[in-house]
Amino acid sequence: MYHRVLTEPDPLQPDVPHQALLAEQFRTLAGAFNVLPLHEAAELLRSGGLPPGAACITFDDGYRDNHDLALPLLREFKLPATVFVASGFLNGGRMFNDSVVETVRRLDTGEIDLSRVGLGKRLVSDLSSRRTLIGELTKAVKYLDPVERDDFCEDLCRRAGSHLPTDLMMEDKHVKAMSDAGVDIGGHTVNHPILARVDGEAARREIETNRDHLTTLTGRQPLCFAYPNGKPNLDYTSAHAGMVTSAGYRAAVSTAVGVASEDADPFQLPRFMPRERSAAQFVARMVRMATHRHRQVAD
Repeated sequence: MYHRVLTEPDPLQPDVPHQALLAEQFRTLAGAFNVLPLHEAAELLRSGGLPPGAACITFDDGYRDNHDLALPLLREFKLPATVFVASGFLNGGRMFNDSVVETVRRLDTGEIDLSRVGLGKRLVSDLSSRRTLIGELTKAVKYLDPVERDDFCEDLCRRAGSHLPTDLMMEDKHVKAMSDAGVDIGGHTVNHPILARVDGEAARREIETNRDHLTTLTGRQPLCFAYPNGKPNLDYTSAHAGMVTSAGYRAAVSTAVGVASEDADPFQLPRFMPRERSAAQFVARMVRMATHRHRQVAD
């Protein structure tokens, strides 16, 4: 599971891979694993026919760099992938977590009062303090009411005293180009709400409106869905899985860390984020997780 891809390493976002690292990981996947489209892997898992070494590549949210930096690598290594798009952020939108990162990046050295979100006063100075603040702010803001969260982020942006980027997410044409290139475009709601924090009708509307928008953009109804934030029973429930099923999706993924076994719910598949910085470490983790999956099946 990936989100963004950067041209160069960003010390404020050490877990976000840069293009050279992603190329190394893709080269490893292409050479050592059987990389399948997610909808195909989910169907094979359901029928008991998933081949050894099966793996899937997914990207969440719909970042512009998925098109600009990841797509050329997917083509180079002939790898399938699914990009889950939150359609409300296309064409100039910005997600709250990116507002946090880009604001903290631009804040002047000094003290900032964050009592509004329970963090009190914080000193912004060196790289370490900024990185810590990004983590604390993201955690503090994530579960706020969406209106309050957006209002806080707008206020935070004003404190930065400079304009934040408006080109982080794809435009409609990029989504279409990725779909035309063979990348599966998956559903991810319109506004990326935590589904368990909105009422049932709003959740259903987010799921179905997003599906319809992506179908119009690509000419193909999306086959797979990713729950925003994605922690089972915290960010979404079985009721939301039912909504996704009713919306015509064939499979859905969470952010529960793990590898799917044969008895996994195809509408709550686990995933994990590669954090390794070398091909050897990457392969070692993939093998460990695959071994754990086979042990689960045997047990």
